[in-house]
Amino acid sequence: MKVIQSSLFRALCAIIVGALLIQYREQTVTWITIAIGVLFFLSGVFSLLSYMSAKRNAEKMKGQYLYDAQGNHIIGMRPNFPLVGLGSLIFGLVLALMPNVFIAWLMFILSTILIMGALTQMANLVSAAKMGRVGIVYWLMPTLLLLLGLFTLFSPSSIASAPLLVIGWAMLVYGVVEAVNALKVSNNRRRWQKTQEIQKR
Repeated sequence: MKVIQSSLFRALCAIIVGALLIQYREQTVTWITIAIGVLFFLSGVFSLLSYMSAKRNAEKMKGQYLYDAQGNHIIGMRPNFPLVGLGSLIFGLVLALMPNVFIAWLMFILSTILIMGALTQMANLVSAAKMGRVGIVYWLMPTLLLLLGLFTLFSPSSIASAPLLVIGWAMLVYGVVEAVNALKVSNNRRRWQKTQEIQKR
């Protein structure tokens, strides 16, 4: 299992959750809540399994491609702990087992997930930047999502007319950005590994 698969699966779950929130924002009934909970739970489990697999692979590769030509230690290959994955797993359990809690704390929970997602995207971009160039465009959307998450968390009354619609669209955008960033990180890692292999010859 690769980290990119985890990111793409998480992106797909976020897109589905966003679409459900946009479509059914006025009728947040129990079955929709449980369905969203299952999606978040599966996303969290998949992220944690991918992290453990990537960590094992990184330990096996220790000493092979972890140093540059000057002998400096490169940490780009080390996977970041999936905070969003853990949050998604816990969030999914709460949704599936206690849907009424979700309805009462909806804005706060989704805003927190959005903030965690934006921070994880930034951490992944930092790792990618150590292995290759990452354009400013890639940083733009995670920054906007982080600001939106903070705004809805601390000032939910500002969007009281359509809070679920705003969060739904934000989740949809997060899913698309997560997929794009995952491909960028994967390309940078592939190019970096090729460069290291050429330098070793």
